[in-house]
Amino acid sequence: MRAGGPLPKQFQKVGERSLFWRSVEAFLRFDPSMRVVLVVHPEFLARWHELFASEETALGARVTKVAGGPSRVASVRCGLEALGAGPSDLVFIHDSARPLVSPELIARGEACVRGFAEGGVGAVPVVPLADSIRRLTPEGSVSVPRSEYVAVQTPQIFRYGDIAPAYARVADESAFTDDASVAEAAGVRVVTFPGDSLNFKVTTPLDLRIIQWM
Repeated sequence: MRAGGPLPKQFQKVGERSLFWRSVEAFLRFDPSMRVVLVVHPEFLARWHELFASEETALGARVTKVAGGPSRVASVRCGLEALGAGPSDLVFIHDSARPLVSPELIARGEACVRGFAEGGVGAVPVVPLADSIRRLTPEGSVSVPRSEYVAVQTPQIFRYGDIAPAYARVADESAFTDDASVAEAAGVRVVTFPGDSLNFKVTTPLDLRIIQWM
């Protein structure tokens, strides 16, 4: 709703490619053999061929499409169930509204997780905050040191044997806004690695214009 347009922002095109396809391309450039699961609103899954016939042909058998659920948590759970990976396999969970993710960023995340051979660790990309920030209180607001905070991006990376059980245990879906918070609630340690300021999330019509320009 915030992005506007006739289609959800992930499906809107920049040039000849939709935002989601640009994300998929980045992962397949990183590893052409990677399995990709696209989690799609059921309404648009039914209309997929009508909307994306050319991209569907380009995706081929490397990409599976599954219907999502009523929340982000439910949708990620659907994707994990469709993936059905082995316990030690890495899972990269990415917002397709971040179409400028780069293979280099994906590689940094993979190296970060693989640096912990025992498992039980996930990794998320972060970037420093440029703006001053304040914490809202019942009395108004108070300034807080921005050096103690970072902005979180995706892909968020885990071993399948850590993240799939964590999502299976979620009771209150509204309590979680990303995969790292789900993992932490299940006892998985989360570490950070350097993100990329270009890997921003498209939210508004202005963001779409910026992506078009870039």
